[in-house]
This record gives sequence, structure tokens and C-alpha cells, in this order.
Amino acid sequence: MRPPTFLRLAVAIALLASAATAQSTRSDRAIRPFRSNEELARYLRVLTGVAEPAAVVPPQPPVACPPAGDGALPAGVIAVRGRVTTADGSAVEGAQVVATKIGVGTATCSTGEYRLLVPRDSVGRTRRLDLAARRIGYEAARRRIRLAASGPTRADFSLKPAAVALEAQVIADGYKAEAAPSAPPAAARADASATSITNNQHAGVDEGDIVKRRGGHLVILRRGRLFTVAIGDGALRPISFADAFGPGIDPSGTWYDELLVSENRVVVIGYSYQRGGTEVGIFDIDRGGRLSHAGTYQLRSNDYYSSRNYASRLVDDKLVFYAPLYLGYTADPLDALPAMRKWDEDADGGSFRRIATAARVFRPERPPVPGRATVMHSVTVCDLAARDLDCEATVLFGDWGRVFYVSPTAVYVWVRESASAPVEDEAAQSMLYRMPLDGSAPTAIAASGVPVDQFSFLERDGVLDVLVRAEGRGDGMWAAEVSAGDVALLRLPLWRFGDGSDVAPRRAYRALPFSGTGTFTNRFVGEHVLYGAGNGWWDATTREAKLYVAPVRGRGEVSSIALPHGVDRIEALGTDAVVVGSDGASLHFSGVALGGNPALTQHYTLAGASQGELRSHGFFYRRDDEHAGIIGLPIRTAGKAGYSHLFEGSAAVLFLGNDGQAFRELGTLAADDARAADDACVASCVDWYGNARPIFTDGRIFALLGYELVEGTLRGERLRERRRVSFAPAMPLTTSR
Repeated sequence: MRPPTFLRLAVAIALLASAATAQSTRSDRAIRPFRSNEELARYLRVLTGVAEPAAVVPPQPPVACPPAGDGALPAGVIAVRGRVTTADGSAVEGAQVVATKIGVGTATCSTGEYRLLVPRDSVGRTRRLDLAARRIGYEAARRRIRLAASGPTRADFSLKPAAVALEAQVIADGYKAEAAPSAPPAAARADASATSITNNQHAGVDEGDIVKRRGGHLVILRRGRLFTVAIGDGALRPISFADAFGPGIDPSGTWYDELLVSENRVVVIGYSYQRGGTEVGIFDIDRGGRLSHAGTYQLRSNDYYSSRNYASRLVDDKLVFYAPLYLGYTADPLDALPAMRKWDEDADGGSFRRIATAARVFRPERPPVPGRATVMHSVTVCDLAARDLDCEATVLFGDWGRVFYVSPTAVYVWVRESASAPVEDEAAQSMLYRMPLDGSAPTAIAASGVPVDQFSFLERDGVLDVLVRAEGRGDGMWAAEVSAGDVALLRLPLWRFGDGSDVAPRRAYRALPFSGTGTFTNRFVGEHVLYGAGNGWWDATTREAKLYVAPVRGRGEVSSIALPHGVDRIEALGTDAVVVGSDGASLHFSGVALGGNPALTQHYTLAGASQGELRSHGFFYRRDDEHAGIIGLPIRTAGKAGYSHLFEGSAAVLFLGNDGQAFRELGTLAADDARAADDACVASCVDWYGNARPIFTDGRIFALLGYELVEGTLRGERLRERRRVSFAPAMPLTTSR
């Protein structure tokens, strides 16, 4: 089966620049918030290109209309002329006409005419130029033109009155689809703690997933429904199921993606294209595992989907999640700020209230470039201890390329300027924000390069380590699957974060070797960072690759380990690591000892198989001691590309024993295709976050496979199926073997 077109998205990206010399003194200043809504509104208009920064350009008299002829233009300058009107031909005075990728703009005069002077060097040999015309109260209009070889080029615009609501996105053919050519690409869509059944990056920072445990029950999210299965006291039986959406809510066009559990509250995070925002469903779960809907909340946002990352985290009783908000689609820029409402079916949903005041919107001292930083990156924190969800959002600015990472102490957002846009200070191509979870003010620092995903980060002992590549656009949508260029390790003491005016110093980067091609994968394990490339989402044909192992501290030697397969997954095995990948015909597991001289110590090959899940939660390792434990990983038949998990269930979960010297196959717990049933799916009918998981809890071993939960038992060195249960809505059935 050929991959769908949307999986072949490529990202236009820029080269890694040299970091500028940092200021030698420590900055104790945090980022400044805005003092009023009026100040914030003016700033937002600047970012969207409808006003000039007051600090740079003083108030001007009405714009004079351009002369009839261009006369002698300065050398190396090309003129673009035109007129901006409404649909009936009326002139639009004061409209901003901006060359979006080079940051050059002008305004229209009383007749709607303008003249834009463009540096010839900024457009290259193609002579193509992207233009946008904007005016408060109108929808932005965009054109791509080809500049004439000589003389002025003409580009007229017709503006339509703006709708107040955020521009909606669409669903097409069951895929998350791009909203409109003019919008940013919004395609639709480590060690775990002792009690967690999720392969979390940090103990104590739970991540949204499709299965969680609450007391003696598993809570499972699948295809728009919630299910509970009793496993306490040796049980295995379905208890309850409920729609993942509230009464009176039309679930069509909504993807219910992530699940978290806090005390007796079950939280479902989803995104609705129909209603244009993030949905947070709250359910109560009683001691018997029965579910009841407590409320649904909608938050204004654009799609948060990532092929690798998770939008939500749970730290203590605080729900933390990330969402982008694109500027330029509302008449009043303040209407784009994060807002929420408790869904009221009797009031057509109810009215929104803002959850980010001007005092929670932060701007770094190094200002973004107008027309480029057109995304508000919002991090929302909700108190789950309150009966009614109480949330507050923090807003930061940048382009749509981003990576979201949560440590036990802070939330980090790395945002990127437009990759195709030139910058005067190349070291400021990215801004890294830090938001402490204790509620204190955010800090920031400018940096170079782009991390690939959340596993590119590790904060510990007062230092943040980030592995960056030269070219990339963060982890939004499928951007993490496309990166390129040099690799470097950035080490930042937390005291270096300040008001955003400083740049990470050159000496904070360590250049690392890399010669692989394909999808980049990285992971911090112990005192090392491991990285390599494989086939990822696209195919399964990587025949050989190298794993690179670099010490995090100091400048020690970087090890290069040849592998007979691609590097598609890197996971911790206690203090060591395992690398999983395919050669197109077989699935490989390579164990790597991490010590003074990292080396390949064990290997296992499963012929005729491939990974059944690519997300981090598809893997789990039960650690029995420092060098022993059990690996669980969903599998399917050979040659399957990574995207197959969206449309096909995994055939089985493979379990391997690890004794530090040799992997040994314990066995598989397999799906029963004969049990497949029509579930009358009405929402989330594609498994964007997978459908299979290995589960270790209370000394028991389970495989979640679609609507089946299969339990196994170890008999000597072999894992045998003990029993299984189907919790599909149409066929609750338990059998034993």
C-alpha cells in the first residue's frame, strides 16, 4: 500500500548558523509581560503586519500616493505597484502590503495605491515574491508573483470583510487535512515511575496516552469512547464504557487523542475541527470502575497534533498542555488570545472567557520580526483538584515550528523563526522559553538550530541539554520526521535564561559527528546522548546504519557503532539502551552497554516482522534489576512502513527477556482477527496515537491490541497466553486457556 500524499509532506528548512558571542554577565531578568490590553493589541497588530512598531517608526501623516512613474530607482531595487480595494472596487486606505518572507512592507494611500521597493538580491534567480495585504477588519489576501525582468510589476488585491471567529479547518477522506493555502501548515492531524504503565520521559511527569491505570482498573481510550476493564485482585473483565464527548456534543470532525487520570478524575484531550479548538472532557470514575461525565470544556486553539510528541502532561494535580494559536484570522487581535468555556448544550456551547490576560503574555527583549512570528504558543495549566476546571494560559511568540518539553520543574517551548526568512543575527533563529511550574515568570534565551522532538531535551542538576540539528521545523504535525544538517549538543546552565536578549554562547555548543540519512532519532540515557537515523514513517528499507553515542558532560570521544538495521527507536534499559529498527525484512533489537566504552553487547532478530507502533508509548521495559528485565513492543508483518499503525491493528506484542548479555524471546501475545467487530465508530476513527500497548502491572503481563486485552503468564522461559477479554461495545466476551 502506497503511503497517502499527506505523509510525504516536506518542510522547507534553513542551515544552522554560528552562535554569537554571549554576554559575559548573568541576566537575572525575566521576560516582560504586557502592561495592558491596549499595549498588547498594538503589538499583535505589528506582528501581523498591520502596523509599524511605534518605537521604530513615529506617528506619520497620511501616506502620500506614489508618483506616476518610478524614475531612477536605487541600484539593486525592484518596484512592485498595485492597488488594494474592496469587492465593490472601493479604495482601502492604510492597508499594509508586505513581502512576507523578506520583511519589507509599505502602506496604501487614500486611493488604495501602493509602491513597494524590493531588494533584487532578496528574491534570487526565480524572481518570485510572496505578498500579503492586510487591514484591520478585513481578511488577509495573499499572492505569489513573478517580478518583471525590467520595469515595475503590478499586483492588485481585493479584501473581504473579516469573520470574527478563528478560521476553521476541515476533514477530508478521514485524514487530518490542511486548512487553506494561506494558513500555516496545520495538517490534520527515561524511565517510568514505579507505578506508571506508560513509557514516560520523566518519572513524576505523566504523559497523555490511550491507556492508564486507576486503582484496580485500566482506563482505555479508543475511537471516541472510554472503556474500563477490571484487573484488580486477579480479575479481567469489562466494566463500563462511555462516549469520550459530553451530552449534546456532535463528535463529527473531532479527534479524541489523549487520556490522563488524576485521583478519581479521567481527562480526555481532543481537537475539534468542527468547533475550532481543544476539547477537555472530564469524567468521574468510581471505585467500581464506572464512568460518568462531569463536564466538557473547550479551549480556543489550533491543532496541536505531533507524530511524536504528546500535547498533555500531568504533574501532581496540574494538567499542562500545549496548543498553537495562529495570528491574523480575527478582526480584533485580542480575540485570538487563549479562551475557554464550559460546554453548555442549552446555549449552543456557551460563551468564551479569556484565560490569558495581558500580564500572562510575554515578549522577549529580542523582538520577533513582524510578519514572521505569527503564532502564539500557549501553555495552559489547569487545576484538576477544583470541581470546575480552572485554567490559566501563558502565551509566547514565534513561527509555527516548535518543540514542547516538560521536565519535573518547568515547561520549555523552543520556537523557530521562518526557515526561509533571512535574519540579521543568525544566532537568533530560535528562541527557547522556560516556564517554571511554580508559577514564576518565564525566562528565555536565543539559540541556533532546531531540536527534533521532546527527546532532544533533558533537564537535570540545574542544566538543560538539547541536541539540535541544523535544519528542521520542530515536532508539529510530521515535521519531526524531516530534519537535516549538522548535529550539535547545546548545554545551558539554567541561570543563563533571562529576558531573551542574550544568545547562547558558541562555547555552549559541541559539534557532533553524523553521516546518516533518513528519519533522525535521539534519546538521552544516563550520562550519554544516543542518536541515529532509520526509516521511520515512510518505508522499511534501511539496510544498515550507525548509532552514535556521545558523553553529555565534557568533551569525551563519540562512539560510532555499526548496526545491520536502521535506528527507528532508542530506549533505556536501566543504565543501558536498546536500539530497534528494520532492514526491510526483519525487526532487529540491538543492546548497547553504556559505560566508559559504549559497545554492542547483545542482538536479537525477528524475521518477517516490523514495529507495530512508532510512538514512545508503544514500548515498555519492566526493570527487574540494574541489568535484567522484560521488553514489550507491538509488532506486525515485515515491510510495513511506520504509518501503517494509523490504519491497521498490530498483530501481536512481542516480549523479550534481557539479562544484559543476550536477549531471549519469551513469546508473543497475539490479536484474534476473528473477534474483530463493527464498533459503529462515530468519532476518532483513525488511530493517530496507536492502538496497541504492552502493559506490566502488579507482576502481571498484558497486551492491549485494539479492543482486546490479552494476559500472559511466564512458565519457565516462555510466555503463554492465560486469558483474554474483548471490551468492544458490541461483544464483551472472556475466554481462558
